[in-house]
Amino acid sequence: MISADDIKDLLRTREDGTLFHRESQTLEFKESFNFKGLAEYFRDFAAFANNKGGFLIIGVKDRPKRELVGMSEKSRELFDKIDPERITGYLLEDFSGNITWEHQVIDINGVSFGVFSVEEADTKPIICKKDESDTIKNGEIYFRYGGRTQKIQFPELETIITRRIEKHNSQWIDLVTKIGRSGPQNAAIVDVEKGLIEKNDSQILVVGDELVQKIKWIKEGSFSEKRGAPTLKLIGEVQPVDKVEVVKKERINRLREYPLSARELADQIKAKAGITMNNVWRIIDENKIKDNSDYSCYNFRNKRQEEEYEQSGKVANGTPSIYKTTAVDYIIQIFHNEH
Repeated sequence: MISADDIKDLLRTREDGTLFHRESQTLEFKESFNFKGLAEYFRDFAAFANNKGGFLIIGVKDRPKRELVGMSEKSRELFDKIDPERITGYLLEDFSGNITWEHQVIDINGVSFGVFSVEEADTKPIICKKDESDTIKNGEIYFRYGGRTQKIQFPELETIITRRIEKHNSQWIDLVTKIGRSGPQNAAIVDVEKGLIEKNDSQILVVGDELVQKIKWIKEGSFSEKRGAPTLKLIGEVQPVDKVEVVKKERINRLREYPLSARELADQIKAKAGITMNNVWRIIDENKIKDNSDYSCYNFRNKRQEEEYEQSGKVANGTPSIYKTTAVDYIIQIFHNEH
């Protein structure tokens, strides 16, 4: 969640109305917002994600001096129309990896400012996958330097690659250490996606979908309520089933059941029935298709977002929906029934 106090601090002014803060590695100002500038905003998103994250604030005049003017009525109207799912869909098409972002309008003394907040990427570098106008190019990597976005330079790219290798090696060392504590003869892998607990060629347990849902993972220090009942003891990422340790893959890949992004869904509907994207988005909203698991589900970026949704029913900004192929014909049918 974007903090209004943080944004107010970034927009503090001197007595002459000029800003204390200048554009930096984590801060970019724009005077106005429009959808024609999406490629430029995306470039900044990728640059922030490849560095430390940052804010892009709309409503700050650059020349002749930086001053707070707020968003115009037109910019505010367009900003309010931003569909996080569509923007996230474009980002997934244009860049490798996930760019986590959110947006919000912050009012300061009756003046409105549009704010984009971009988090540092978990896996870097974020790489451009396709050309968009003359602003972003296939194969380029953008990085946020002091007050500007540009193609990454060798030192920063080398640092990103080195840290990625170190992180990957550390994960392997941690996993092998845990297996070593119990001995490889007692280790097994549980693949929740496939419903398999696999130890070696002669010890493979295939678990049905219903049973997978009933498995209970018991954290270290907990005990089964029933004496003598089989328990699963959690030690970091390694867990024994009876006397066999397993590694539980926590996040189930839903893409097999819901293979279409929002943009791919709209493209297929347009190709099959000539229905415009605006009508697709309208039908999805009016018929609450995003909340219908027969056709769609939310593709949460992490476990925390999913748990918050389960507890409160609130979906975090920027969370994309993914769709079953049956949603194509379902939306076409709704459109034809309307006409």
